[in-house]
Amino acid sequence: MIYRSVSASIDPSTPLANDTVESGASRSNDDGLSQPVLRLGMIGGGVQSFIGQVHRAAAQMDGQYRLVAAALSSHPARALAQAEQLNVSRGYTDGETLLREEAARDDGAEVIAILTPNDSHFALARLALELGFHVICEKPLVNSVEQAHELESLAAQVRRCFCLAYGYTGYPMVRQARAMIENGELGEIRQLQCDYVQGHLASLTEAERAGHDWHMDPAIAGESMILNDIATHAFHMLEFVSGLETRELSADVVACVPGREAHDNANLMMRYANGARGMMWITQAAAGAEHGLTFRIFGSLGGLEWHQETPNQLLHRRLEGAPVLLSKGAEGLHEASTRISRVAFGHPEGYREAFSSLYRDLFEDISARKRGMTPHPLAQWYPDLASGVRGVEFAAAALSSSQHNGEWVRMDRR
Repeated sequence: MIYRSVSASIDPSTPLANDTVESGASRSNDDGLSQPVLRLGMIGGGVQSFIGQVHRAAAQMDGQYRLVAAALSSHPARALAQAEQLNVSRGYTDGETLLREEAARDDGAEVIAILTPNDSHFALARLALELGFHVICEKPLVNSVEQAHELESLAAQVRRCFCLAYGYTGYPMVRQARAMIENGELGEIRQLQCDYVQGHLASLTEAERAGHDWHMDPAIAGESMILNDIATHAFHMLEFVSGLETRELSADVVACVPGREAHDNANLMMRYANGARGMMWITQAAAGAEHGLTFRIFGSLGGLEWHQETPNQLLHRRLEGAPVLLSKGAEGLHEASTRISRVAFGHPEGYREAFSSLYRDLFEDISARKRGMTPHPLAQWYPDLASGVRGVEFAAAALSSSQHNGEWVRMDRR
């Protein structure tokens, strides 16, 4: 497996340095021990922000975090007003001020959520790590491979956990799929496909026409909107579930909608380290499409199929016998799935719960290490900094391939 926590190299018997315990704020873990609630600071993700609402709900779903500090907008007055509106104890006018002042407090934030536009991730994440915070960051990690590698080097020097918000890997049936593959139930993996087919950009938007959509600005969003915005999700999903490492890829990345300069469509082929072959179709310009994230993975003994629009079901196709439709929360599923399922069998479990799985994993990892204990192995399934670096390397390789007429580009680990 290539996915592990950034802090996995830390001796788990050694508590994380400079961590403080907030008196009077705790919760009971499954082992019966009281754990302090983690103090959370949030940069970006204002009141009207879709992703901000998701993160706040996810962080507080299991009662493991308390939002104590926030810089929710790039406009200082709005940032302060929105923090007050959400009853956050301490509002700040900007992210850097939040980081420096919270680091100086005995009761300051311990975990920082970075939900700002892509071009600001690097400076904020670097400063957060330097000041001793644990971090959860929206994708993509950064906009350049050089920045990604610099963060990776810094993370190797500090004992802090870092989670990338690839939220779709927090669905119970995605974890079930990974567990089945790890358990050998599909045999040798041979074929992989992931499509992410959206339609909300099938025509030019008003914000796009007016130049007000930062996702369309390469100076902010990165050189390729489609690669950084959603293709990185699909790439991570295939490697996360299969456990395979992409060895090389060939890509065609374009803008399909007339008048648009930002990329809105990508078609890719992948070759994996074990010889398996993969494909991805990624677009936000398919007229009438909804969300459209799905994967199919086949091995020598059968295959698995999952659709994010119906996330509670996983189809298991078998070499011998009829296909089996597995349902979230049913008996007989792997612990990797059942341990993060919060809603009773037969009831829907959705997008915010999936994000909360990442927050819960991160909480368990941090809390165990603060107590000098070994984290539960499944708590380290959250997407870590290495997966974020991998996503940046993927986007760069795909863009390079497309610029050279789809030539195959290697993605060997350094």
